[in-house]
Amino acid sequence: MAGGVNRIPILDLSPEIEELWDDLMAAITRVLRSGQFILGPEVEAFEREVAEYLGVKHAIGLNSGTDALVIGLRALGVGPGDEVITTPFTFFATAEAISLVGATPVFVDIDPKTFNIDPNLIPAAITSRTKAILPVHLYGRPAEMDAILAIAEEQGLKVLEDCAQAFGATYRGKKVGTLGHAGAFSFFPSKNLGAYGDGGLLVTNDDGVAELARMLRAHGSKRKYYNEMVGYNSRLDALQAAILRVKLPHVDRWNEKRRQVAERYNELLSGVPGLVLPEISEGHVFHQYTVRILGGKRDRLQQALAKAGIGTMVYYPVPLHELPVYSKKESTKECLNATQASEEVLSLPIGPFVSQREMTSVAGHLRWLLTHTYA
Repeated sequence: MAGGVNRIPILDLSPEIEELWDDLMAAITRVLRSGQFILGPEVEAFEREVAEYLGVKHAIGLNSGTDALVIGLRALGVGPGDEVITTPFTFFATAEAISLVGATPVFVDIDPKTFNIDPNLIPAAITSRTKAILPVHLYGRPAEMDAILAIAEEQGLKVLEDCAQAFGATYRGKKVGTLGHAGAFSFFPSKNLGAYGDGGLLVTNDDGVAELARMLRAHGSKRKYYNEMVGYNSRLDALQAAILRVKLPHVDRWNEKRRQVAERYNELLSGVPGLVLPEISEGHVFHQYTVRILGGKRDRLQQALAKAGIGTMVYYPVPLHELPVYSKKESTKECLNATQASEEVLSLPIGPFVSQREMTSVAGHLRWLLTHTYA
């Protein structure tokens, strides 16, 4: 395929902002005029609305998805000396949170089809120190929660869901984040429901977990200056809550558009040699549309697409068990599927505002490269 294209970024937030401009400005103005910028009525309103949307009893607004994981682990009683089973194929914050509470991440390999933790491998990783399982719903595809929850119940383990990439995703009709003992969400701007700055959320149906989480986000206190434990300064900004309130009613429509983009990509890329496409599975909300490029061609292909003006990303080039911070740990084992995935995955431009022209251009360049240049 000769010639370049107008630049197609991996994600473009400007159409979303333009569509919601008047409502966003009204919400921001409302907060500015209120003079209340940390927690307060705006955050409380968002917590009520998001809890209703997810179908969960408690929603606690926090300042990042990372803090949602840290506070979630602590609220579930995970601490020094404990082990937490998780996936090696995810963003660093998943394992980092485990380490930050003094526990040890134990990496269990992924199912190569789903990119999520393989439940069949979890039982062999359980020891007397195992306290919890932390599955990740990677790229917006729900992990196999029935199997994970059955193992956890049998072994008396807690389950904290990492839903950073899966807001609105469903598993057997229930929203992810509500299946385990608690769920952690990120509102980083690129997420399916994103703020325009950092933000996070912890959800749970457990009153005790919710009470601990609310204390931990405010320096370990129920009321100011009466601290009962060492906590964090992890409060959701009122401005971000107001923005999220504007966007929340649109998230199901946007997620459906993401699925439609994924379906169209699969149609356009069907039958391309050396290319493995993602499954359009039930409940998947396609935070990322991630393909596998076989035969060691991924990096060259990514460079060629960049020259054509097409943005792509590799999520993630190094699995966690191979990072310097964990690779020399005694508990770290080989995870061959995660290693292979890190060498093959490539995420294409996706979002609710990706146009038919852009999809056709991206798919056309990818098909051409794999059938001609890198055949």
